[in-house]
Amino acid sequence: MISYKTVAEGFDVNSRHVFGWTALQCAAINGQVDAVRFLLSKGSDVNAGDEFVNVYNTAKEKGVHYLDVLMNREEEFSDGLNNRASFKGFTALHYAVLADSISTVRVLLDAGADPTIENNSGHRADVYAKCVEIKELLIEHAKKYDEIMKSKEAEERRRFPLEQRLKQHIVGQEGPISIVASTIRRKENGWIDEQHPLVFLFLGSSGIGKTELAKQMAAYIHKNKPDAFIRLDMSEYQEKHEVAKLIGAPPGYVGHDDGGQLTKLLKKNPNAVVLFDEVDKAHPDVLTVLLQLFDEGRLTDGKGKTIQCKDAIFIMTSNLASEEIAEHAIQLRSEAERILNYRLDQNSDQDQQPEHIVISRNFKDQVVRPILKAHFRRDEFLGRINEIVYFLPFSHAELIKLVARELETWAERAKEKHMIELKWDREVLSVLADGYDAHYGARSIKYEVERRVINQLAAAHERGLIGKIIFNENQFLINNLVINTILF
Repeated sequence: MISYKTVAEGFDVNSRHVFGWTALQCAAINGQVDAVRFLLSKGSDVNAGDEFVNVYNTAKEKGVHYLDVLMNREEEFSDGLNNRASFKGFTALHYAVLADSISTVRVLLDAGADPTIENNSGHRADVYAKCVEIKELLIEHAKKYDEIMKSKEAEERRRFPLEQRLKQHIVGQEGPISIVASTIRRKENGWIDEQHPLVFLFLGSSGIGKTELAKQMAAYIHKNKPDAFIRLDMSEYQEKHEVAKLIGAPPGYVGHDDGGQLTKLLKKNPNAVVLFDEVDKAHPDVLTVLLQLFDEGRLTDGKGKTIQCKDAIFIMTSNLASEEIAEHAIQLRSEAERILNYRLDQNSDQDQQPEHIVISRNFKDQVVRPILKAHFRRDEFLGRINEIVYFLPFSHAELIKLVARELETWAERAKEKHMIELKWDREVLSVLADGYDAHYGARSIKYEVERRVINQLAAAHERGLIGKIIFNENQFLINNLVINTILF
């Protein structure tokens, strides 16, 4: 145990033992209330998790004999714990509960210990309580903590709405962002059918933001937990037998014990955001499985076990009708520009912004839906989709933003890796935006910037020309580690 004198001499109270635990966790497991108070007063992280797994895994990880780990754990931490059990993610509060010390538990809770934190096994501290009084105290504080956190999250969402968050990562696509945000908001506030999961179908050409919007939804809902976003490429499920790969092989077949790719992940995170990329490429039998999933919010794996996932959000993406959607959007934008030019010519005092592009209901019903029905051949499948979201091709102004973002990303890399500062004129953005290919979406902008700017810059850097003045047909001016890209 760390002495008071050691701390007074400048020891970092949040430093860890070589095997992963902190001084606060050590004091908690031994019920040393005064030491816990002292460490907290010196800035110990009350919610830090233990990095110790168990004796055998830790020995293997650290490359030492397990008896050395066992002796250290018993002599310097506690000799009353199961050597085979995993303690990864245990906080001081978990250990105080294991020690059955209600006074230590109270001190930690008063210091702001979060009773809702789960260890790596997915258990809160109250799960380990043997004393009824400790268990009730933790449950009471957990309820209060949940209410406080929900209140803070609600306030944060009012100050910084989901639309604003999504627009930080996605260029354009005002319509899809608005639809998704309003649907998620309804879900958060309890205005949805709780018997069925939310199902979206994202339509539009490649590289236009469909997958990115799904990722950002998951990041917002699940606070950037990587396991809460499940992505499946449905082009891998084009054959009938590949249903087994999705939900697991039935008994007696090869791979039965492995489980399915979807069922395994949903079992771990039944409220995940699940993306079925390019769903139109999946075999019809795979769609039958998805229909059950969307309709009943449950899925039965190859072992016969049922997974309930009514709180999950399912998103399908498809390029079906992308050309029709693009042509319709171009017509709408042309009409919006005509109206804008008319207003400018007439010196009208009305709003001088182009009209908001909205896909008409008639277009959806008469053009898009027949294409979807012809492909999926199931009205009940389309009927389980809550929202069909249409992604439009980028306008010229949006392409300029995409180019600027890509150049800014490269400018950061150049400064960080090579101490080179990149600058560019406005005309550069327009010229690079002309390289946009509707078939590849935003990816074509990325390729254009790499081809016309970064490749040339990298070649100049390799030849040792950085720092000299260069001016040629590649349209680069490199001078004193400052690059100014100019186009005539």
